[in-house]
Amino acid sequence: MELWPGVWTVPLLLLLLLPLLLPALWFCSPSAKYFFKMAFYNGWILFLAVLAIPVCAVRGRNVENMKILRLMLLHIKYLYGIRVEVRGAHHFPPSQPYVVVSNHQSSLDLLGMMEVLPGRCVPIAKRELLWAGSAGLACWLAGVIFIDRKRTGDAISVMSEVAQTLLTQDVRVWVFPEGTRNHNGSMLPFKRGAFHLAVQAQVPIVPIVMSSYQDFYCKKERRFTSGRCQVRVLPPVPTEGLTPDDVPALADRVRHSMLTVFREISTDGRGGGDYLKKSGGVGEARL
Repeated sequence: MELWPGVWTVPLLLLLLLPLLLPALWFCSPSAKYFFKMAFYNGWILFLAVLAIPVCAVRGRNVENMKILRLMLLHIKYLYGIRVEVRGAHHFPPSQPYVVVSNHQSSLDLLGMMEVLPGRCVPIAKRELLWAGSAGLACWLAGVIFIDRKRTGDAISVMSEVAQTLLTQDVRVWVFPEGTRNHNGSMLPFKRGAFHLAVQAQVPIVPIVMSSYQDFYCKKERRFTSGRCQVRVLPPVPTEGLTPDDVPALADRVRHSMLTVFREISTDGRGGGDYLKKSGGVGEARL
């Protein structure tokens, strides 16, 4: 009689012990808790996208489908104990196209975006998102605009088409002008595509600032707890009469106003205050 039944013994024992190991890791390891939370966050979004696809498919690719995605995603902040406070929503122009520019910290930006997303507004996203399974298909059905950042000519062509869409279909677009996620509690220099778009279409720019997540989320430290985030909508910046030559100054001016507000709302006890105090204003030091 064999005392060691076979190669499946160890995997079987691990499988049986898994219900005990997971709770132990959750309570004993902040890093494990971080990975569990992020895995559920991404998995839950993919699952919700599966539910949204048949509903959105009735209309086909349509910006109005973004309302469906927004309704399905709004509850996620409650699952993570994140309180999102919106101020300045009255600054959205009531009945005209515009370009929203916002700072970009992590995938959690989706929570703030869904909280404040105006009607007929879609994000401009990197083309890789299109291949993100059910989420990519749901985004395509909701009218999300995809750009291949590696091919400058294609990106410029898409932006020209977007400028026409803004005017002819009464659409608003949401752009992250930093171009990539910034986990350092600061604000990177802005790329100018969103500002060229606004100037070309002669529509206002609406800056939106999300406070630092550093009080409750830090990728480097593998930390993800509950907390508060403030979303501030700033007054629209007009572009009528501006030309492409004015874009650099326009981008710098908008970034400066957003950085000022970012520091203000990230040091008032509502997101990232302790981190920014310890870092001594790392955002400016990195310019």
